[in-house]
Amino acid sequence: MIEIKYFKLSMMEIIDHLNKVKESIRENDLNRLIGLIDNSRRIFLYGAGRSGFMARAFAQRLMHIGYESYFLGETVTPSCDKRDLIIIVSGSGKTISSLCLAEAAKEMGLKVVAITSHGESRLAEISDLTIIVPGKTKLVERESYAPFTSLFDISVLSFFDSVSSEIMRRKGINESKILERHATLE
Repeated sequence: MIEIKYFKLSMMEIIDHLNKVKESIRENDLNRLIGLIDNSRRIFLYGAGRSGFMARAFAQRLMHIGYESYFLGETVTPSCDKRDLIIIVSGSGKTISSLCLAEAAKEMGLKVVAITSHGESRLAEISDLTIIVPGKTKLVERESYAPFTSLFDISVLSFFDSVSSEIMRRKGINESKILERHATLE
């Protein structure tokens, strides 16, 4: 039988990393994010590649909680204006499509939130709020047992689900309410 050494090392690295992320998120930033979400007519999310999957997951969570939320680029995405919020996920903060959308959103007067590992990036500069979620990105900052961008992706998913939990508790929304909004044809 072959030992599953790297599986265990990767899992431990991910668990340890999530504990560091939990401690690194600033409470003020979290409250500002929730305030922006609450005070927006619609919430639009975007990310390229795996970051896009994390953004899509948060768009779904927000819809389940009762917000009008969309992933940019889908054919059913409505128009947006200055009453709306865009949340862009980019580990590097340098993804071309993310930068283009952030710049276009700013020109239209939307509030822009960046979720990134790089607070000095162009995306962070453009944004009204930047939340630093530590994690190894495609820039390959360090060696890791977790593959490629996994530490960033898993951290962002955990961050978004934890934000969702905070919003649910503040609004008194339980899982039975989410079940009412969950897809019935799947």
